[in-house]
Amino acid sequence: MKTIQIAVAVLLLGFATSCKEQLDVKNPNQPVVESANTESGIVNLAQGGAYINGSREIKTDLYDGVPGYFWSGAVGVHELMGDIIGEEAANQFGNQIGCPDYIILDDGSKVLNPNAPNTQIALIRQVNVNANQGANPLFHEWWYMYSLNSQMNKVLDLSEQVAFTGDAKAKKSTIQAWAYWWKGFAYSRLGSLYYAGIINSTANGTNANYVSKEKLIEEANANLDKAAALLTSIGTSADYTTLMTQLIPSFNQVGKGLVPTTDMWKRNINTLKARNLLVNTTVKAMTAAQWNQVLTLVNDGIKSTDNVFTGRSNQNGDFLAPTTGTVAAKATGDPSGGATYKVSERLIQDYKAGDKRLENNFSQKATPWIGESSRGNAFNTRWQLLDGGKKLPGVITLSDRTPGATELYLAGSYEENELMKAEALINTGKIEDGVKVVDDVRKFQGAGLAAVAGTNLTLDQAKEELRRERRVAMAFRGLSFYDARRWGVIEDVSKGGGRTNAVVIDKSGKVSTKATVNYNFLDYWDVPDNELKYNPPAANSAPVKNPK
Repeated sequence: MKTIQIAVAVLLLGFATSCKEQLDVKNPNQPVVESANTESGIVNLAQGGAYINGSREIKTDLYDGVPGYFWSGAVGVHELMGDIIGEEAANQFGNQIGCPDYIILDDGSKVLNPNAPNTQIALIRQVNVNANQGANPLFHEWWYMYSLNSQMNKVLDLSEQVAFTGDAKAKKSTIQAWAYWWKGFAYSRLGSLYYAGIINSTANGTNANYVSKEKLIEEANANLDKAAALLTSIGTSADYTTLMTQLIPSFNQVGKGLVPTTDMWKRNINTLKARNLLVNTTVKAMTAAQWNQVLTLVNDGIKSTDNVFTGRSNQNGDFLAPTTGTVAAKATGDPSGGATYKVSERLIQDYKAGDKRLENNFSQKATPWIGESSRGNAFNTRWQLLDGGKKLPGVITLSDRTPGATELYLAGSYEENELMKAEALINTGKIEDGVKVVDDVRKFQGAGLAAVAGTNLTLDQAKEELRRERRVAMAFRGLSFYDARRWGVIEDVSKGGGRTNAVVIDKSGKVSTKATVNYNFLDYWDVPDNELKYNPPAANSAPVKNPK
């Protein structure tokens, strides 16, 4: 099977320019940046930039194999903070980054975060120092996304030098659309997590002009718009498909990961732009105009029959390792065994009675797994995620560690698009239309649940159906923290945040069903000190530290 064409990684950020090493290139015949000014060379560079530099390439002294690379480690942090999973291991402070400030159990007892400095916000301020290097949990997503952006800047520069064969204009536009898409993806993630960042469009060098998170999202959307314009110009050129078949690794071209048409790709772009708006605006602050903007985008967003950008594992782990490459893979198995991530009781609580997705993917242990109480207050669980599921016909499988079996959504999906549509409809007074969409997503995933449309739900009831469905339909996909943030769940209880009537297992194994969880997490992260140490902000830069 074709392996990913590996590019030489030379990051442009201040930290990386002085100490970055080359990848261990397995195939010496693959071109480096300097020899990528041929058609095959730029294809290899563009592919490696997306699937290696942006996902799994990092200096060995900054890498920690317990959480894993981007799709299991950095995305895993999102799912920890979104309370989809828990973690006992202390690597990269995984047991602390998602640990609530306190929990009040059914008997009224208050269980504090046992990890000094006892709150997540204080932890972030304590550990965000360059001396922590790879142990700094704030650093990894920053590294990967700027690495991805850096490689795509190189691709754009080189695209002007390459003599393409066949329909040269279409091929050049395809390569450039690829680069702008991944740049848009990178800035989307950076602006959705960090309080500030850098906009850099040069192939060599960086700058110290830090801009606000809002400017990062604007840059993300601007790059996505450039990609969409190029795709419109390409139309239905056969050479577009030829080149895309070479850009996407062959083992990813399965199921929904087949080459998208230009129209499908543009719908992927609309879905990602809708996400950028939705997840970076609190529900309380969303205006009618913004909800209608979301509707406009998702109404021309990903369809159920569209191909999207996905990832697959293979035996060699060229992109994703079968047993460790995704959050779901690392949450699979007995929590008392080798599962790094533990299935959260609050995730299971959000499945409705009779949901076949719960039946197909999880099993309940006879006795709860109880972690070391000095490391957390919320990770104890009675549940384990099954490898390959129970094979119920027509029901989605959340984890399958057979090489090539799991389909990982790298950006948007049909379910995400439709649930954004449902939420916008519900919040613009079209409750019945919105809950019909929720029913459609449940049917699409094989949930086997009775329809909620036609049951005269109130606005609050419809919002609760939507909230639960986003949690379970997109579990392990890295969207849970965004939702918890915009819904106000991560705010301190004194400010209306937290979760009540929560299921929690205490250190003795006793089950509380009416517990209060006070997360009190930082909404947007400070810029990693790993960057600031080598690239201090220029005058007039935006603040690089969240004032919270």
